[in-house]
Amino acid sequence: MRIARFGERGDERPAIFDVEGNLRDISALVPDWSGDWLDPDRFKMLGLLDARLLPPVDMGVRFGAPVAGIGKIIGIGLNYADHAEEAGLDLPDEPVWFLKATSALSGPNDPILIPRGGDKVDWEAELAVIVGRTLSHADEDEALAAVAGYTVMNDVSERAFQLEQGGQWTRGKSCDTFAPLGPWLTVASAVHDPHDLDIWLSVNGERQQMSNTHQMVFGVGALLATLSRYMTLHPGDVVATGTPGGVGFGQSPKRFLREGDVVELGIAGLGEQRQTVIDYHDARTRCG
Repeated sequence: MRIARFGERGDERPAIFDVEGNLRDISALVPDWSGDWLDPDRFKMLGLLDARLLPPVDMGVRFGAPVAGIGKIIGIGLNYADHAEEAGLDLPDEPVWFLKATSALSGPNDPILIPRGGDKVDWEAELAVIVGRTLSHADEDEALAAVAGYTVMNDVSERAFQLEQGGQWTRGKSCDTFAPLGPWLTVASAVHDPHDLDIWLSVNGERQQMSNTHQMVFGVGALLATLSRYMTLHPGDVVATGTPGGVGFGQSPKRFLREGDVVELGIAGLGEQRQTVIDYHDARTRCG
């Protein structure tokens, strides 16, 4: 089963895909994809529904982030060996994590805005895990059982903000539009193995990242269990599980996004994203 949210920014409605792959408006039955509606047991019940009876939605509609009420976005750093190598850092013994502001959230095909004062905006294709049940001091099995589902995230990063201003990773990760999420959430029961999914990213049609989630140092269960020792995880929380090698910062010479660039990324079975890069001055928006 796959779920999504569609409509203009700030006015998204919940939707579900039917067995034929058509998008259906489920707002008459589900107020939004948040809270208890993300519980894996709730998805089992909804799986009995014939979604073909629901109103159809034009697939050309704007997709928003597939879940609402996201309380926190937690990013995992250095979770692929090749990315740690290109960053010139050792593999961690424990997961490295940071927080990313929820105001960075955007739809999967919304533009990426180069923030005011930013000139080192980078890309990071990542598998995102959506929590479906409250977790605190969980073991790995309990953590995996609490997963609502999986989706795609581009952990956009401004490297100067992140690395050249006192080592504040959150600062470089939290600008507006720096967390495109979606296009849909595939429920956990429909993903055979989250640790065996091809993941890729291209810039202007040129492949930059190509890997598989089996290259992750710490798996989904280990990440959620570890995080739940330090903070309570709530339904809707997002854990971005790290990026493989091929980011712009790791190239020689380094390569960063510029206005007009087109970023495309995807994960097998979880959908694809496409973002056009817009400069702060042209967008007349604020960030940072």
